[in-house]
Parts: sequence; structure tokens; C-alpha cells
Amino acid sequence: MGMYREALRKKFREVGDMIRKEQPKYLSGVKKQAQEQSDHKQTMDMVNSPPHYNKAGIETIEAIKAMTDNGFEYYLQGNIMKYLWRYRYKNGVEDLKKAQWYLNELIDVVEDDDKS
Repeated sequence: MGMYREALRKKFREVGDMIRKEQPKYLSGVKKQAQEQSDHKQTMDMVNSPPHYNKAGIETIEAIKAMTDNGFEYYLQGNIMKYLWRYRYKNGVEDLKKAQWYLNELIDVVEDDDKS
């Protein structure tokens, strides 16, 4: 039983040494990937055209407009309030710009309704 335990301890030490040698390589890869994602996000327009809101050529806002019909104005109002409420705690100026985007959209909708 003693020999088995000693062999097992030896194997655990070997595996632990291997993991410690590989960990810096893994972590440097993770840091590099995070930096690339951050750089990519900075080049994208996260206010007017965030890529995660356009799948298969359909803008999410257009799908919501089609689904909500008369409730679309309320949807826009809710998003305006959400971004104004959280800008100090989350994304700062970016959230203010998003609130402004939704306000501009609401103005366009109301003006279009007035013309009809």
C-alpha cells in the first residue's frame, strides 16, 4: 500500500508541475484574446449599430417595431428611461448616447404619426 501511495503522490507532483508550466501560456492567451475583443469593441459603433443586434440582416429594432405595433412608442420610452437611469453606474456617456438614440427614434415615430 505504501508503494502505491508513493507512486500516486509522484504522479500528482508530475501533473502539478506540468500544469504550472502550462498556466502562464494559457493565461497569456486569455489576456491577448481579451485585449483583442476590447480593441474590436472600441472600433465598433455600440450606439448606432451594435453588431449583436443585427442577425441575418435583420435589425432587432425593426423586428421589435413590427411585433409591438402601437406599443413601440412605449418600448422606446422604456429604453430612454433605462439608459438615463443607469448611465452613472454602468457605461457613462455611451448610455447617454443610447438614450439619445432612442429619443431620436421616438421623435421620428411621433412625427411620422403626426403626418399621417
